[in-house]
Amino acid sequence: MTAENPAVRFVMLIIVAAVSRASISAQVVTPVQSSLQLSAPKGLPSPVPGSDTFRPAVAGLGRTLFFDTSLSIDRKISCSSCHAPEHGFASVEALPAGSLGRRALRNAPTLYNRAYGKAFSWDGRAKTLEEQVILPISNANEMALPLEDAILRLRKDESYAKKFAALFGREATAQDLSVALASFTRTLVHADTVVDDFRAGQVGHLTRSERTGMWIFESKGGCWRCHTGPNLTDEAFHNTGIGVAGGKSRPGRMAITNDPADAGGFKTPTLRALAETAPYMHDGSLATLAEVVAFYRRGGNENPRLDRKMKPLALSDQDALHLVAFLRALSRRSAFSARGK
Repeated sequence: MTAENPAVRFVMLIIVAAVSRASISAQVVTPVQSSLQLSAPKGLPSPVPGSDTFRPAVAGLGRTLFFDTSLSIDRKISCSSCHAPEHGFASVEALPAGSLGRRALRNAPTLYNRAYGKAFSWDGRAKTLEEQVILPISNANEMALPLEDAILRLRKDESYAKKFAALFGREATAQDLSVALASFTRTLVHADTVVDDFRAGQVGHLTRSERTGMWIFESKGGCWRCHTGPNLTDEAFHNTGIGVAGGKSRPGRMAITNDPADAGGFKTPTLRALAETAPYMHDGSLATLAEVVAFYRRGGNENPRLDRKMKPLALSDQDALHLVAFLRALSRRSAFSARGK
């Protein structure tokens, strides 16, 4: 009997599902991880940004590092602890647990399609993916390991020392670490959904409710104003009122630009894989898509810097249900997709 036998394959899937996240390590099986190639699925532009310098072996090293807890100060937290593959490479918790009993100050969003990003981190503090992927390592509330100590650990590890020397021709450096992690992250793509089928002319792949929700999204719902383009994000920063307390917003983008006009501004996330990545918003304060739609129906939370695009929406309860149906469809893989099998 082999893994081609359906019964054996089913048992193997049950075994994999029972293994703890810590022991999954680089063995995690997801449609986007198996080949470590850069290929744009239906619905996303081709080539994937970064294809010109992409090396599969470097991405493979990045994948190993992504699941390695040795990059945290107490050797208990890895990148995958907050960006869980089984949860759309996002955090299950509103504010994920970090090292030393601490918690991250913001929700860990999905890593899907970050290859297409123009700005990184919720407040845009990182200008490139390479810069972003190493920030959590030294962040006191996340992995809490000084970057120079992380590099020293990699140099002292015989296996890593050989891999970095073979791939980069030198001892591990912060630059090489960032390139490896970013290369792996670029392989994490999500598209080729039933919504992409619909837009390609296969209209029967969406239910009536989902089609109605799509119309609402693109018309009176106004969602398209910020969630635009193939990756459904304008990669810009908006104050929606999330996190407002006493009429005052969090600093958000203003902490980076020092411009008061940017107060409370946080980056628009992609809507790809949305059903897989709850909770939502930069603070993880909305647990369901129904809550997200309800938040926008009322026009967000009032504050002096509320984005002028934020207005109460004239949506009925049925409209809201249709909109949620469409948002969930953005996660449903096409029946004809190899990635969805």
